[in-house]
This record gives sequence, C-alpha cells and structure tokens, in this order.
Amino acid sequence: MVDIAERALSSANTIAVVGLSRNPAKAAHAVPKSMQAAGFRIIPVHPSADELLGERVYRSLTDIPEPVDLVDVFRPAAEAPGIAHQAVEIGARSLWLQEGIVSPEARRIAMEAGLDYVEDECISVVRSLRNITRR
Repeated sequence: MVDIAERALSSANTIAVVGLSRNPAKAAHAVPKSMQAAGFRIIPVHPSADELLGERVYRSLTDIPEPVDLVDVFRPAAEAPGIAHQAVEIGARSLWLQEGIVSPEARRIAMEAGLDYVEDECISVVRSLRNITRR
C-alpha cells in the first residue's frame, strides 16, 4: 500500500522549497540539494536571495511562472497556513512540512483543497528510504 508521503513524492517532478537557506550547513539547504541530486527540479522561494542551487529564486509561491507539483516548507509553523493558501492558489498537488513543523490549520487548508499533506517528516529521508528518484 502506498502512503501519502510516497504518493506525493512519486508524483512530483517540480518541488518549490519555501525557506531554502543560503547556508549549506543548514538542513534547509542540504535537504533541497539532495532532492535536486536525486533528479527533482527545485524552485527556491526566499525573501532576498537571487539564485540558490543554480536556480532562480522567487519571493513567493505565487511569483513562480510554471506548474509546481509539491511545496516543501522550511519555515516556522506559524507561517504554514499562509503558505498552504498559496500552495492551493498555484495548484500544487502536495504540501510537505519538514521535520519539526506541525500545523493543524495548514493541514485543514490543504486537505479541504484536496492536496496530499505531509508534516513533521524529512522529505529527503522519506525519498531515500523509499528509493524515489527522477533520473
């Protein structure tokens, strides 16, 4: 049986990462970099950077001019509901809150809109354990 996390990853090619860090020592940089190395297209969302992981950076999800399959969140739980609304607005299929991030409100928003929803899980660990790649 395929669980929601596996379904979300297996059906994703393009992942928008909200809160991708400039600092390579932080998980918010290393995790998206590992997803990129596994063949996923990463679109960084950051308030002030211009380029991260060799990709153009956007200020918000709604600024991204192409379809996004999955939104991966590295921001505090208090910001998750607003990010969930944006994920719904851009037509993302999945919303993923990284390990340590839990938001009942974001869960409600995502699930009411029919998005796959994962919280408090590291996307890179799940990808590795399930051996999901895009190459």
